[in-house]
Amino acid sequence: MAQTLVNLRMDEDVKKSMEETCKELGITMSAAFNMFARKMSREKRIPFEVSIDPFYSESNMKYLKKVIKDIESGKAKLVEHELMEDDE
Repeated sequence: MAQTLVNLRMDEDVKKSMEETCKELGITMSAAFNMFARKMSREKRIPFEVSIDPFYSESNMKYLKKVIKDIESGKAKLVEHELMEDDE
């Protein structure tokens, strides 16, 4: 099978962490990327869940901006609450 070279950019800390993980697994980064590519090609999907934290959703950001505006204008105020301990 013919081989081809693929170049990609990634955060240096992520690369170091991935290298360490691959070493612990006894594989190279190239082998890890090849496994990912083969699985993605076979399944025709990203082989893990990709999601967005709902905290950063457009509707929540809009709500938080409104709360901040209400606090800044005096319509609302922050109240400190005691943390409730779970009964075990």
